[in-house]
Amino acid sequence: MAIIGAGPLGRSLALRAARAGFSVLLEDVMPSSLHHAQEYIRQELSADALAGVAFVSTIEEAVRPADLIIDCVPDELESKLEILWLLDRMAPPDAVFATPTTRLSISDLASCTYRPGKCVAIVAEPSVLAQADVSHVEIRITPSTAPETVALVDHFWRSLGFSPTFEGEP
Repeated sequence: MAIIGAGPLGRSLALRAARAGFSVLLEDVMPSSLHHAQEYIRQELSADALAGVAFVSTIEEAVRPADLIIDCVPDELESKLEILWLLDRMAPPDAVFATPTTRLSISDLASCTYRPGKCVAIVAEPSVLAQADVSHVEIRITPSTAPETVALVDHFWRSLGFSPTFEGEP
């Protein structure tokens, strides 16, 4: 899996995913953010689990082998459109995109990609989702979200110890 953005949410998700046995590529364009995430994760993980985490400095390097990509960019329309545009062009055709947002329409965002059936929204404030004691996550889907997308996202969150619920967009 790839996580784009190594701020508090990105590094928290990377840590939880590595502990759950996922191979994680954590990317950030800011070298200082990537360095802080690397130090944090190295302190928290065993050597075996740490072997499953790679810290990369380009989106292309992060997403090329990924089945699931979570972007942790600001919840602003321009930022989300830009990252989804980049991901859509660089990621494998079967890769699923999950984007945290509390105010943007996943249907609208997904329609800007060549894979609207492979896009979901994680409906949570990043600061809340990054907390270790949070165990529930709401996933918003579109009418075109593919069943295999739901299955992959459900498996991922359950593996991290979350109880996901899937809701259609209002």
